[in-house]
Amino acid sequence: MQSQSCHPSAHPGSAARWCILSLLAAMPFAIPAQAQEISAYRVGKVITMDDRDSVINSAVVLVKDGKIQQVGKASQVNVPDGVQVIEMPQCWLVPGFVELHCHEAGASTDLHDYVYLTNPDLRTLESVNPGTENFKLARAGGVTTALLISGSGTNMSGLGTAVKFGDGLVEDLVVKFPASIKIAQAGNPERYWFRVGRSFMNYNLRQTLQEAKDYDQAWDDFEAGKTEEQPLFSPTFDAFRDLFSGKFIASMHTQQYQVVMMTLMLVHKQFGIKTVLDHSTFDGYKTAPLVIEGQDVITINGPRQLYFDGTQRKIFGNAARWWQGGIPKLGINTDSPVIPQEELSYQAAMACYYGWTTYEAIRGLTRIGAEALQLEDRVGSLKPGMDADFAIWSGDPIDPRSVCWMTVIDGKIVRDAREGMRRF
Repeated sequence: MQSQSCHPSAHPGSAARWCILSLLAAMPFAIPAQAQEISAYRVGKVITMDDRDSVINSAVVLVKDGKIQQVGKASQVNVPDGVQVIEMPQCWLVPGFVELHCHEAGASTDLHDYVYLTNPDLRTLESVNPGTENFKLARAGGVTTALLISGSGTNMSGLGTAVKFGDGLVEDLVVKFPASIKIAQAGNPERYWFRVGRSFMNYNLRQTLQEAKDYDQAWDDFEAGKTEEQPLFSPTFDAFRDLFSGKFIASMHTQQYQVVMMTLMLVHKQFGIKTVLDHSTFDGYKTAPLVIEGQDVITINGPRQLYFDGTQRKIFGNAARWWQGGIPKLGINTDSPVIPQEELSYQAAMACYYGWTTYEAIRGLTRIGAEALQLEDRVGSLKPGMDADFAIWSGDPIDPRSVCWMTVIDGKIVRDAREGMRRF
């Protein structure tokens, strides 16, 4: 029964307006906003990668406003009436993969601006290039987040950007900036101009980091009242204050034993910088005791997954050797486009073929990458409140026979291979 104040007769001259409002209310698009914001996915298995390593069979993941609202057994999750339910009961639902060495989320030529041997103030943020075919291919492999970094032609090539392979403008896709400083310890930088060697590269890198550290210390002293004169602002080194306070990482292009050891001694130990050992191939695994000794070091292996050790005359799997050496946090990278971004799971499969374990490989593709970027409160696992970034696979994503059927980023289906978009 309507109250008198809402009836048109109670407001002379408002009958026409009442009729229009009644018609609008009856139109199909006038549905509750909540019905458009919630979706549910019913699958055979969910690998949560949460703190308890929960694996849930016959599960439902409930998504609201781009965030995970609930994860649990289908019998225990209350799906509201009218909510779209995507039924894939034979499939696995896994957190979106996090790639820590990507050159495909931006314009490639912009990522190789090699000016000086150290270029601390270059940025990849201006190079993010959404909506490309590379974005679509990344989704085809279940990759949802990536660290876009510069190339390794110089000893220090600039600040990296964490982005999602979703839809939208640059500001919609950037998750964190700066997310890293890219440093290349040997390898490609030795080609620089007159072919510098490791002695000069380490000297020059140390000088650059010391200058940045001195700038940070000068500001710390001023802000603490220890000095009265305000330091001059430096657009080159101001971002490094967050590096020294641990808010983002040094992404280290570092490989064989000698170079990995120097990375640990110089960047991590001398300057106290949170460090990600990127590549970590050849005999780099022999530094495992030094990695365990330190703190805030994460090892990301790839894209080479095997190494012939001439001292033992044996072929070893790189990831397996790090794991056997007791490394607790181990991930995988592609160095895309060296290895196509969508083949990140294949790199993990090869690592397992040569001795790593499947569950730890999935962790390395998801949660470890998120922890390295300090984004574990948003991506890398499936818990209420996390970003709804995940992929639905036909089975174990480390099995090369599995198909990534669907990729979801921020609650939006950005790829559905059931509609004829299957990549593999």
